[in-house]
Amino acid sequence: MSLPICRACGAALTRTFCDLGLSPLANAYVRAEHRHRGETFHPLHAYVCEACWLVQLEAFESPEAIFSDYAYFSGFSAGWLRHAEAYVDAMIARFRLGPDSRVVEVASNDGYLLQYFVARGVPVLGVEPAANVARVAVERGVPTEVAFFGRDTGHRLARSGHRADLTAANNVLAHVPDIHDFVAGFSEILKPEGVATFEFPHLLRMIESRQFDTIYHEHFSYLSLGVVAGILARHGLRVFDVEEWPTHGGSLRVFACCDSAAHATTEAVARVLDAERAAGLFDPSGYAGFGRAVADIKCAALRFLIDERAAGRTVCAYGAAAKGNTFLNYCGIGPELVQAVADRSPHKQGTWLPGSRIPVVSPEALLALRPDTVLILPWNLKDEIAGEMAAIRQWGGRFAVAIPELTVF
Repeated sequence: MSLPICRACGAALTRTFCDLGLSPLANAYVRAEHRHRGETFHPLHAYVCEACWLVQLEAFESPEAIFSDYAYFSGFSAGWLRHAEAYVDAMIARFRLGPDSRVVEVASNDGYLLQYFVARGVPVLGVEPAANVARVAVERGVPTEVAFFGRDTGHRLARSGHRADLTAANNVLAHVPDIHDFVAGFSEILKPEGVATFEFPHLLRMIESRQFDTIYHEHFSYLSLGVVAGILARHGLRVFDVEEWPTHGGSLRVFACCDSAAHATTEAVARVLDAERAAGLFDPSGYAGFGRAVADIKCAALRFLIDERAAGRTVCAYGAAAKGNTFLNYCGIGPELVQAVADRSPHKQGTWLPGSRIPVVSPEALLALRPDTVLILPWNLKDEIAGEMAAIRQWGGRFAVAIPELTVF
């Protein structure tokens, strides 16, 4: 059998980063009419390329199959909305955006971010491949084109008058199997002094905090600044600044421009690259031991849930998030250990989680079950969720997270 090939540089992939076995697509929620059908499971085996150090999965499904009808709506997280509005205010101030500017967001989802530019009088365009999600954005007053982004889409939009002063691409760079075609689209659509921002979970933080649940099939790549800067450079784009954010367990916001643009490179770029180098992200040492740490988390979570069941305590979960589905399927956890999972999104309520087949209910329905313990699956939102669900403490209920280590609070 031939070896998988690196999507960034074409080298053969021989080094395992983390092997999580077989898993279904993390956002393939099971509807009632399909509950008695089987599901397709694919290998969830992440490799690290020893030529360019991109961590990646093989592509088993096309973007069209994954994203054309999508279950994730960004606008249901209050914390993420605050992050988006703060971004808008910062970009308007830093780059002096106004009514004569143009902002284009790639993977604009339900208009969660662009709505704030619209409210401030800045012209926008969203580019979103999921028609069901794009409809919600349009209803919010956010002009949205239903399309996958890449070289051809960027070129077409530029020719039709959508050259951008600012492009935003939040948590999408990891979602594209053809990363070079995707990045080339920004070279096409940016004005000569335009700025492209990319936000993505930082591989360095993922390794430090053992965030293996970030690995799922919709995430084709796991990114460091060094790797991203190299890919951007191949398409005439230069990284001139980077910011570190706590979102998604630790993310980078990378600022890029055309090679010839006047934006000065900040000291932050060298600082983050030095940190990545010191952590071993550009040699094999940085990736050793991650798989064993992941297995330790699995064992600790199973011991806890089995002990809860043996003691007659009921456990529910909160957050029907993709990362939670990776965690549940890798650990082999089903409704015998976790009775139900609550989620605020009505698009997920009334479905069953892929693989584990745990029913998804509303937060109100979870409270009616009066669980003894609520396992928070999107651990990066644990404080927000514990605040929203504080009522479970009325009967002595408690919360738990499993990553980076099992914690009950």
